Amino acid sequence: MELAALLDRIAAPELLTPCQADTEDLWFSERPAQVEAAKALCGECPIQAECLAGATARREPWGVWGGELFEAGRIIPRKVPRGRPRKDDPRYLAATAAKAAEADQSASKVGVAA
Repeated sequence: MELAALLDRIAAPELLTPCQADTEDLWFSERPAQVEAAKALCGECPIQAECLAGATARREPWGVWGGELFEAGRIIPRKVPRGRPRKDDPRYLAATAAKAAEADQSASKVGVAA
């Protein structure tokens, strides 16, 4: 069943889905905390599975659909905030360590070849 038909079936105000009752900005937010709030609200939705299946089939370009975050037609685990990562962020530290190890390895190869 198409999403529009499912939403028509839930037309009574007391049966509104979370995405019908809340502001649409929440479902397409750039803020990670708001995206997580939208995903949590989907957990209470009576048509969550159908919504997710439809979004997956349509390859939704972005937004929260069926409790999952879509970006470029794919489900992604979480929203990454814009801008530069904090220097104490574990992902930043791991990437920095990996780059340093790679640089050390390249330098040792140059030293061996010379």
